[in-house]
Amino acid sequence: MTAPLTAAELEHLSFPDKQVELIRGRLVVLEPPSSWHGAVSVNLSTQLSNFVRRHALGVVFGQDTGFKIFADPDTVRAADVAFVARERMSGFPRRGYAAVTPDLVAEVLSPDDRAGEVLAKVADWLRAGARAVWVIDPQRAQALVYRPDGSLSIVGEHDALDGEEILPGFSCLLSDILAIA
Repeated sequence: MTAPLTAAELEHLSFPDKQVELIRGRLVVLEPPSSWHGAVSVNLSTQLSNFVRRHALGVVFGQDTGFKIFADPDTVRAADVAFVARERMSGFPRRGYAAVTPDLVAEVLSPDDRAGEVLAKVADWLRAGARAVWVIDPQRAQALVYRPDGSLSIVGEHDALDGEEILPGFSCLLSDILAIA
């Protein structure tokens, strides 16, 4: 068995046209997301970024930004969209993976995503300290909102995603996030 890979070692690897995550020291190579997935991610990112910037609340990170959420062995997870509150932004490295868990994480499902892998990713984010994880399912036109207390909300296509106490006052219709034409 080979030694676990570290986040620092991951920085120096290159996988053209692939995305990678490091899960408990094990490299996981992923296919790039579909065009629809990318459009939905950008729609959400734009809505969140506009709100966060207008209110100077922190930083919204784009698709596939890696965060080192566990150490020994290292885990670097990549969110489709992530928000980190301003007061937690000091000391962010210019290179490498910030050792911080986003306050809010959004994952956009792709048609081939496996439920068990998605739930494992949600569990990692929550265990690492995320205050909420939004799993957006474009095919079902719904979003699942997972929280650390174990509660779950289902947001329908014509309902709004709510920033709750993480982003007070933020609200956007899921249909606006899912619209790509």
